[in-house]
Amino acid sequence: MNMKKLLTIMAATLFAVSVYASSEFADISIPDVKAAADAKTAVIIDANSPDSYKAGHVPGALSWPAIKANLAAKLPADKNTLIIAYCGNPQCPAYAQAAVAAKHLGYTNIRHMTAGIDGWNEAKMPTEPGK
Repeated sequence: MNMKKLLTIMAATLFAVSVYASSEFADISIPDVKAAADAKTAVIIDANSPDSYKAGHVPGALSWPAIKANLAAKLPADKNTLIIAYCGNPQCPAYAQAAVAAKHLGYTNIRHMTAGIDGWNEAKMPTEPGK
């Protein structure tokens, strides 16, 4: 298979996953994420790169690259707990990996902060640096 064909197949697969996930997980607004973060009533997962996470993330958010291998141990026993996943911006599909993984573990209340960290920053919401 030539490289162009392989890249076309990979792009189509990524697009299909992002379309599927975007219709599967309801959006959650920035103010609602801020309220959940402040009240510590949700598990928030940042699916951006480790460098992006270190630069600043939603307060209390977990880094997807750091937790994905041991996700079940990082999530609460209550499968109705609000799980919020986000990545960079509305075009970024990376959040879907975390959202789908939580769904496969049986979590039923999963939301997507579509605005991503870019929208969070544009709304002048607080961030915390990562380690």
